[in-house]
Amino acid sequence: MKTVRLDKLLANLGYGSRREIAILARNGRIRLDGAVLREADAKIGIDEAATLAVDGEPVDPLPGFVLMMHKPVGVTCSHKEAGPLVSKLLPERWRRREPAISTVGRLDKETSGLLLLTDDGALLHRIISPKAEIPKNYRATLARDLSGEEAAIFASGGLMLEDEDKPLLPARLDVVGPREAVLTIVEGRYHQVRRMFAAVGNHVERLHRERIGGLNLPADLAAGDWVVLAPGEVEKVFIVT
Repeated sequence: MKTVRLDKLLANLGYGSRREIAILARNGRIRLDGAVLREADAKIGIDEAATLAVDGEPVDPLPGFVLMMHKPVGVTCSHKEAGPLVSKLLPERWRRREPAISTVGRLDKETSGLLLLTDDGALLHRIISPKAEIPKNYRATLARDLSGEEAAIFASGGLMLEDEDKPLLPARLDVVGPREAVLTIVEGRYHQVRRMFAAVGNHVERLHRERIGGLNLPADLAAGDWVVLAPGEVEKVFIVT
């Protein structure tokens, strides 16, 4: 069984420096499967680590986890946009984790909906790789009525965005109402959905991501809330529907 030092694991999870972890251990504030663990340099099995508790609370998710957030409007995924970062919606301790938690792709400040975050770099790149062509569904509310030609234009594979020299891959448009539609894309270009509608003479007033691959945003997950995904749920991302 692969093992890890207790102080290293908890320090990487953001519980404090190794010295601070040693103090926690000496004071009997760390338990493994219910038993007090006083030696900060103790080696524990990775499979056992999930039974750790600090101050009576189960340890935070172990490295290699993925969480799904319902990103609200007004928070950002990058310092490139003004406003509070999505990381502020997570426990403060999580911002000290190593490896750090990163968003899997981005949603702009005014876009809400399904956002994945992970500390697993390999998984992150597997999801956002252009070769993966994972479909993403966006519900758009528009400023003007649809003309009826948008679906064919988006599906053609020939639409060029302003200031780009490569056409977009085919995308599917499902009309919901005169000014509402669900657009499914397999790319992730800068502000792509907004720019696609701008290219056909419309303007996106509200944008919400509903699905990535086969993973849907639960209707009961409120804006600003998040859940840690089980491995089976993560794999739904790679289901093309």
